[in-house]
Amino acid sequence: MLLSRSITLLSLGRDVAAGLGQRTRLVQFTGMIVAVILAGAAVSTVGPIAFVGLIIPHITRYLVGVDYRWILPCSAVLGSLLIIFADIAARLINTPYETPIGALIAVIGVPFFVYLAGKRKGEL
Repeated sequence: MLLSRSITLLSLGRDVAAGLGQRTRLVQFTGMIVAVILAGAAVSTVGPIAFVGLIIPHITRYLVGVDYRWILPCSAVLGSLLIIFADIAARLINTPYETPIGALIAVIGVPFFVYLAGKRKGEL
């Protein structure tokens, strides 16, 4: 949250952010360090549910816009909701047994990224 304004400026481009007086290398380095620490902590705690961190920011950016002051907290809320609903669905799919949540999120995530790749193909 402390870096959200700086990251929003940086998303406008390095030249624009530097022109507005931001130290872009410091913000990039700090953002990467924070992302690596948070990702490592999440994976060591929860396990490799990789698609949540890839799906949710795209959906959140579509819903709330490009301001990271809104994207970061909304991504946290939407990511936790996705995990909760995936856990409930995983328990209900094969009733006496549990389906792995990672497999269920991958079933959601793969079509989403195929859609994104097809959508971005026209832009490149």
